[in-house]
Amino acid sequence: MAGSLFRSVLNNTLQAYKTNTLNLKTVHTSAVYYAARKGTRAKARAKKVKVEVTKVGFIPHNQRGKDKLVKQVNKHLDDTFKGEPMDDVYPLKYYRWVVYSAEDAVRAHQETHHPTMYNQPDALVYAQVEFNMQGVKKNRYIDNFTRLSLLPHMFPRDEERTILVFCKGQELIKEASDAGATTAGSTELVKKIQEGQLKLSDYDYVIAHPNIITDLVPIRGLMKKRFPNVRAGTLDPQVGVLVKKFAAGVQYRVVKDEHQQNHGSVEVPIGRLNMEPKLVAENIEALLKDMQSVRPRRDGLFITRCLIASPPSKEIFKIDPFVFVDQNLSKEVQEDSDDEAEPVAATA
Repeated sequence: MAGSLFRSVLNNTLQAYKTNTLNLKTVHTSAVYYAARKGTRAKARAKKVKVEVTKVGFIPHNQRGKDKLVKQVNKHLDDTFKGEPMDDVYPLKYYRWVVYSAEDAVRAHQETHHPTMYNQPDALVYAQVEFNMQGVKKNRYIDNFTRLSLLPHMFPRDEERTILVFCKGQELIKEASDAGATTAGSTELVKKIQEGQLKLSDYDYVIAHPNIITDLVPIRGLMKKRFPNVRAGTLDPQVGVLVKKFAAGVQYRVVKDEHQQNHGSVEVPIGRLNMEPKLVAENIEALLKDMQSVRPRRDGLFITRCLIASPPSKEIFKIDPFVFVDQNLSKEVQEDSDDEAEPVAATA
């Protein structure tokens, strides 16, 4: 009797234990099964989303990563905070640049280009000029500009310029030809252009006298931007002077820095080393004055630095540009510039 009662209690206990075990298993595994189903559905939805892949062409190794931010360096920093050198041999990185006169800089290059060294006594001399491109207002900057400057002393260059001149009258045609025009003529040149016998693309510059400007209207569509006008400096009654300017002048283009818009620079040939240093200095003076004539009407510097170089030598000599031009505009000129629509260029 006791044995049967014990077996009955034991069987009931085991039965209850099995039931609880099944219930616990069901509770714990239901969450796992739900999470698995949820993950499967999320993966299925993700597969339906189209991923757009942008194809990029081949990029050379030296061009990769150029779209990343470039470390900004203020190119207007002056070296006046550095100490002055005490002797003739010193590391230029830690001391202030020596300022030479224009003539002394040319003489220094003449020594290095002597036949015993570089052996290029007739090498070109370049002026490397830097600008502050800040406009009249602080948030405005001067655009890149191109000018043609007539230097007082001509020097041979590696380029040949072709000039086409339109003018009426044998005297004006002769004056233009004597000044160095490649081709000079009257209405007969217009007919040759219309017939295709004369190509405008063969000439670097096209200038004209005001007495023939109305006769050029039929070929205005062919000339497009090269049509002579006063603003471009290609229309003037003094044809001989204009031809000399384009034949012997130096054309330069001032370009803003890609990462610093208030900094501009240009490199212009100003002579050769076989010229007298005084003549090269006079060319530098004429060039700087021409550059200063387009400065904005604001206070502060426009030309910030001028360097003299002569390849293949890597030496660069700093000169003082303010020996030839003024540092600041007069107050009268600044007060005249109170109109925002006024051109940014003014004569200093």
